[in-house]
This record gives sequence, structure tokens and C-alpha cells, in this order.
Amino acid sequence: MSKKGKLYIALASLVILGLVFAEVTKPKPINWFPSYTTHHKIPFGSYVFKEQLERLSDQVQTVDRPPFEYLRNNDISGTYVFYNNGVSFDDAELEILLNWTAKGNTLFVASGDIGYQLMDTLNLDTSVINTFNNFNNQYQVKLANPNLDKNTTYVFDKANFLYHFTDIDSSQTKIIGLVDKYSDSLGMEQPLANAIKQPFGDGNIILSTFPQAFTNYFMLNSPNQDYTAGLLSYINLDAPIYLDAHYKSGKKFYTSPMYLFLNNRYLKWAYYMALIGVLFYIIFEGRRKQRAIPVVKPLTNQTIAFTRTISDMYYQSSKHKKIAEHKIQHFLEYIRNVFHLQTSQIDASFLKNLASRSNNSLEDTEHLFQFISDIQNNQTINNIQLERLNSLIETFKSHNTWKTS
Repeated sequence: MSKKGKLYIALASLVILGLVFAEVTKPKPINWFPSYTTHHKIPFGSYVFKEQLERLSDQVQTVDRPPFEYLRNNDISGTYVFYNNGVSFDDAELEILLNWTAKGNTLFVASGDIGYQLMDTLNLDTSVINTFNNFNNQYQVKLANPNLDKNTTYVFDKANFLYHFTDIDSSQTKIIGLVDKYSDSLGMEQPLANAIKQPFGDGNIILSTFPQAFTNYFMLNSPNQDYTAGLLSYINLDAPIYLDAHYKSGKKFYTSPMYLFLNNRYLKWAYYMALIGVLFYIIFEGRRKQRAIPVVKPLTNQTIAFTRTISDMYYQSSKHKKIAEHKIQHFLEYIRNVFHLQTSQIDASFLKNLASRSNNSLEDTEHLFQFISDIQNNQTINNIQLERLNSLIETFKSHNTWKTS
């Protein structure tokens, strides 16, 4: 390799190493994916919530199966907690959940999009908060009971929009949380209900349209953790608490074996460097040591040589009659394929058509087929007659100008 080529390779390697170093050392971007899973430490995971809840209660269980399956196979009591961007139960699942709640248990659902079936059962509806003049997407929430937070307002600035409840029957429903657009005075100008509590049979249903209250980002911004604790004060912490892990936007498990490599910055770039090294090896080292490809001669067509050998054997054995018969059969096959004439009956009409199509005279054509007839009628022929037959056939073919399709 020339010095110039080596210089180009060295420069390319330095550029690649520089890019890899810059990528490895740059700060890892924040993952704002709304996961809500208890094992995620990203801003919208709920690792902190689960950790703090386990400090308050020693009866916290994570349920990764659908509630329909879990309640049907387990005789449990306590509080079943759901929180996610969207929580929607089908008819069968909602029926078993409501029957379980009516037995004296608590159903807690926090979601921006609560399923229609549950909302219709409780005669509730939701609407988006008016975001006019709310350019920074900032909201403030508070607990309706002043004994819980002493009229404290908590700020949340990572939502494009928030929901609130409408058409609330105050005789059946208790408002426990409020929401409004952010105000510099930290006071709510138009407070709207975003958390309610409603009795159902011997149990209770607690609904919230603010699931972000259970995320790491919200709870780690003091004093927001007091708001989350205030919501939890409406459930019985002495009874078992079941945290749903089924209705979650984030993955509950990792299916890719490359997750450990690609999720760790250093392992990921070590993997990429290994791939780049293999690529360089293939391009330069592999090409330099490639063996010469041997030239393989194509197989020759031995048909003509074989035919000649067989014909020589017949000729030397004085089997002139058999050679003539083969020659005549091949000639008749030639007529059928080239001139598209039937050779089953050789008559005047056939000879006239053949002469016309083959560009031969009628006399030459009649003479050829008369000679063929004489040979077919003789028991034996000599080499002179065989050569005469071959000469007449080849002369006949040489006049042909017929174009096959």
C-alpha cells in the first residue's frame, strides 16, 4: 500500500476515534418517555413512589397480570392502584373490579384517559383544561381538604394539557383534588376538580386525572411529595396495597439480549468499535489475502464428436442401409420442423408445396424423393448410393430461404 493510502487510513481512523470520544463523553439526553413503571428511574417512571410507599406500608405488592385474571384467581382485599397515561377496562374486567370494590375494598385509578365504561358507570365525564395564555404549559394542583396541605399549591410544568372532571354529583361524589393553570400569585383563579372519591357498595372508588403525581419528576420537586402523600391518605395503608404493573406505557421486561450492551454507554460504544474494526479488517486485510480464483474451462459439447464416432462405426461396418435410413428420417424431421409439412403421405401436392417453400425446383424435389424411394425399396445399398443420397439432401437444404417462427 502506498504512503498516501496509509495516510488516508490514519486520518479516517483519527476522525472515527474523535467522533466516538465525543459521543461517549457527551451528557446522556434525558428520557422523557411516560413510562410510569416502578423500576424506571427516568423522570416519568415511578421508582420513587414505590420506594416511599413501601416505607409507609409493609403490605405493598406489584401485580404484573391483568386485574381480571388476578382477582379471579386470588381472594384478596385492600386497595388496587392503577396509574398510567391511559387506563381502560373492558366490560368483563370492569365488572369483576366493581364487584371486588363493592365488598369493602378501594379502587384507585389515576389516568389522563380513564376508560369510558368506568366513567359511564359513575356518571362522570372529563374535559381538557383551557390552555389559553398558558404558553409555558404550567399547571398548579392542590388538595381540596385544607387540613392536608394547609392550602399549599403545587406546580407541574411538563404537561401539554391536563384533564378535569365535569358534571359531578356533589351528593354522591367528594372532590379531593383541584387543578388550574399556573398563576404568578400561586392562587387558583378557576379551580377545577381533578381528583374525586365516590362510595361504591361497601367500598370506595378514587379517581384522579393527574397520574403525573406518582412520577419521579413530580415527587422529587419539593414540596410536591406532600401532594402525593395527601392523595394516599384517602386509602387504608394498614390494608394490603396492590400496584398494577399491567396497564403501563413502559416495558415490563426486556426482550432483546442486546439491551445490556445498548443501554450502557461504554458497552455500546465498545460494541460499535468492534464492528468498525471488523469492517476495516474485511476491507483491507481480507482483500489483500484473497486467493486467486482458478479459471474453470467450460464443458465442451461432445454431441457432434459422439455422432461422428457412431457414424464412422456404421460406415466402417458397411451398414450403409441403416445410415441411409437414419439420414432419411432426419431429413423428414427437418421438413416437418422447418416447412411445417406432414410427411406421412408423399404425393404430387406434397412435392409441389415442398419445392415452393424450399426454393428448389419441382424436378429436383421429385428426383430427390424418387432416389429416397429407391433406397427404401432396396435391401442393401453401397457406399456410392449413400454418398449420393447425402449429396442430394445437402444440396436441397442449401437452397432453403424459409424463415421459421
